[in-house]
Amino acid sequence: MIRLIGCQRINRMTLSLMIFVGWSPVTAYAQSSGMSLGSQTLGRAYWHVFLAYVIAWLLVIFWLIAINKRLGRIENRIRGSIED
Repeated sequence: MIRLIGCQRINRMTLSLMIFVGWSPVTAYAQSSGMSLGSQTLGRAYWHVFLAYVIAWLLVIFWLIAINKRLGRIENRIRGSIED
């Protein structure tokens, strides 16, 4: 498993989700299209939408980390009760 500061471990599903979000076909297409991000314009200011998506993804990531921590505590309790 992968060790992170402040986390017991990350399960395979969480790791798969993080890889998919970071490397999706949309990202690959955007990088290979030849257009630079500086040349793109949206017409109106939509920065609040992008900010909302970033906040939503951060909340999901922190929620997954919290679930993993809780599951680790439960597993430690189970291991402790089995060993006793």
